[in-house]
Amino acid sequence: MISKQQVQHIAKLARIFLTEEEVLKFQKDLSSILDYFEKLKEVNTEKIEPFFQSQKQVLDSGEQVLLREDKAKKPGPGIGEKLIAMAPDKKGKHIKVKSVFD
Repeated sequence: MISKQQVQHIAKLARIFLTEEEVLKFQKDLSSILDYFEKLKEVNTEKIEPFFQSQKQVLDSGEQVLLREDKAKKPGPGIGEKLIAMAPDKKGKHIKVKSVFD
């Protein structure tokens, strides 16, 4: 079972405050999720074909969908300026954000 300290650590990383009751609830919930993953590891998938093959995907309806190739692209000219212009708080070419460190 996942420990209270682990739940509190996860909550801290997520920047949420949990009451003692919530810690106990999430301790049970997260433990059952992890237990389920252990059960899934026991399933024999040797003769099961992968769901995703190359760039075709078959939906439950039997329809085949052709997916685009995943390629990195450089942004077009002026994209950076457009993004900065949309920011609610900026200084020059920099976007101002809330501090994330205490």
